Amino acid sequence: MNKLLIATFRKGKLDEFFGVLGDLKIKLLTLEDINFPKIEPKEIGKTFIANAVIKAKFYGQKTGLLTLADDSGLQVKALPNKLGVKTKRYASGKDKDRWQKLLKEMINVPDTKRQAQFVSAVALFNPGTNGLKTAQGICKGKIARYAKGNHGFGYDPIFIVAKLNKHFAELTLEEKNQISHRGHSLKKIKKYLKEYTSV
Repeated sequence: MNKLLIATFRKGKLDEFFGVLGDLKIKLLTLEDINFPKIEPKEIGKTFIANAVIKAKFYGQKTGLLTLADDSGLQVKALPNKLGVKTKRYASGKDKDRWQKLLKEMINVPDTKRQAQFVSAVALFNPGTNGLKTAQGICKGKIARYAKGNHGFGYDPIFIVAKLNKHFAELTLEEKNQISHRGHSLKKIKKYLKEYTSV
């Protein structure tokens, strides 16, 4: 069976990758499955796509495996350039520390100006051919005034999905994959994965 390395150490992301791609006739491997040391490349790209490519090539070249990597983040209209590709580095600590800081920073932002969107870029790299495919997905919504829900990870507790008027963290994994930024990007790249020998 063909193999695909999912290049992330984040369990929340892995769950979403497996949720969308699990029915493919490809053996999905994690970095832990192959005992890869917990090292990550420097994300020096100025776009989500650029950083996804950096990660896919880093792990693909080191393992020799067909590799899929993601770079994602939150863009907040009221705080231009503060998050985006720097979302994970917005605040030190755990996920809760980051979204709590965002809520505090936006405490005086009115409801009409709390628009935001999640962006996910994925890159599929074949080290055998140097083939590269990328895709991007977006999910629009707004920043809530309080956290809600027990599912998901990252900023999910404070992001309200426009289409559902629910916090991401209220949704099950299956529900989230139907409408999320990562769900959209993975479904696009899934078309290539079905015929990945041409990548």
